[in-house]
Amino acid sequence: MGEYRHGGSSIGFAARKLLFCVFPFVSAVLMLSWFFVLRSSTARPSFLDRAFLPTVTTLSVVKSDIPLHQQLSTPSSISTRTRAILVDDTEPTKPEKINNIVAATTANLDAGPKPVNDNKPTAAEEEAIIRPETRAASVNGDVNCNGERSLVNTKPQQQQPQLKVFMYDMPPEFHFELLGWKPEPGRVWPDIKTHIPGYPGGLNLQHSIEYWLTLDLLASEVPQIPRAGSAIRVRNSSEADIIFVPFFSSLSYNRYSKLNPHQKKSRNNELQDKVVKYLTSQPEWKRSGGRDHLVMAHHPNSMLSARMKLWPAMFVLSDFGRYPPNVANVDKDVIAPYKHIIKSYVNDSSEYDTRPTLLYFQGAIYRKDGGLARQELFYLLKDEKDVHFQFGSVKKDGIHKASRGMHSSKFCLNIAGDTPSSNRLFDAIASHCVPVIISDEIELPYEDVLDYSEFCVFVKTSDAVKDKFLINFIRSIKKEEWTRMWTRLKEVEHFFQFQYPSVEGDAVQMIWQAVGRKVPGVRMKINRARRYSRFAVTDTHRGGRGGGGSRHHIHTPKNFW
Repeated sequence: MGEYRHGGSSIGFAARKLLFCVFPFVSAVLMLSWFFVLRSSTARPSFLDRAFLPTVTTLSVVKSDIPLHQQLSTPSSISTRTRAILVDDTEPTKPEKINNIVAATTANLDAGPKPVNDNKPTAAEEEAIIRPETRAASVNGDVNCNGERSLVNTKPQQQQPQLKVFMYDMPPEFHFELLGWKPEPGRVWPDIKTHIPGYPGGLNLQHSIEYWLTLDLLASEVPQIPRAGSAIRVRNSSEADIIFVPFFSSLSYNRYSKLNPHQKKSRNNELQDKVVKYLTSQPEWKRSGGRDHLVMAHHPNSMLSARMKLWPAMFVLSDFGRYPPNVANVDKDVIAPYKHIIKSYVNDSSEYDTRPTLLYFQGAIYRKDGGLARQELFYLLKDEKDVHFQFGSVKKDGIHKASRGMHSSKFCLNIAGDTPSSNRLFDAIASHCVPVIISDEIELPYEDVLDYSEFCVFVKTSDAVKDKFLINFIRSIKKEEWTRMWTRLKEVEHFFQFQYPSVEGDAVQMIWQAVGRKVPGVRMKINRARRYSRFAVTDTHRGGRGGGGSRHHIHTPKNFW
């Protein structure tokens, strides 16, 4: 019996050993067989049903002769399926071939998958190329690192609004009445065909973004007014990409933030309270929790109390210096340029050698918070030759002096003050004076499509305050490099120009386009918030005493102050 057990055990062991040897061999054979089956297939396997994909819009990026500001404002409807061939070819694609390229490539794509072994490109694919110098261009038609952006769409190029904006008809006390406009009974907006209320000058102008955007939306409803078409006002909020809040918050702060002797609360604070009450009572706000609302708060001190209650909205800001990161951040909000105060340098024919001042700064020197570097730099640079570093203000012809100084300088300092940003950067751009930015926390307008290193010099604060570091660094920049940046400044300056009516590629259109690039993220957040909307928990379900059955509101973030 023992021998029988021993024999049975030996047989079992041999069987298991044989199984372990055979299994890897069979697996290898199956894998090789599957590999050869795939190799011999005449078409790529299709894992997606093409019927569920959006209509194919084929885009090819080519070098274009279209001016940069017109290219940036061209509407771009990007499909999930794009195709282009990267080649090294020095022969430029002729503009007259473009329509044939697009039509041929679209037909080729619609014909279905191509054989795996057919590596030879078709004639249409050979035409639809990305030139080496334009490979850095993004598919959404934005600026590449060379300052070029060329996008060929299957649709004819025409001025079509990219962004549909629903603007609240808020009472005039929130907008043009702050400028002294007296509305007729029952009228909300001025008749811009006959009269446009003026905006106060001086430093008020630098935060006037709310004024220009509102005027642009009003003009979109008047066919007789020629304007660019990045945004258009719609009357049905359900059709809108964004909900615009026409509260002139920066003007409200500048003019009405001080308490009068008989007041317990300033008019600015009263208006903020009214804005919060107005917005949170609107069905559009309740529908999205405010996420698709655009609130302008460009002055760092504007909306100080309301911002903590309207934080889900998209803000238009100058920087994030006085905001907690969960109230305002680069993912949610839009950074807009200041309106420059000094005059633009029209017909600038200056050269490196005709600008006698090497480095220029004029402004407040003694600042708090992040602006302490100004004081240190003043003592480091005040005795350097060909450096102008002096105190200055808008008083006593200060703006004209600053204009003359910047127009005759090679480099202009932009140092952090009480906040990371200042209008000085945009004054420098308008003067074609190469900005030297010393502000570690600065956020810049349109930086997702614009490479500031092409026309600005960035220096870390910790390096700038080292003895002789900054001046030696600036002196090391040769004439050729400065000329390249100076030339680029003249090419991009119109991106920072505010005007009415707005034109292609100016600051108004660039801001609208920046807002438009945020819209997909806004929609995603709204859609994610609706996942369980039909099962929304109510006070009654949670055992509360209310019984009203209202959905919970978005919680207000903790006030960091």
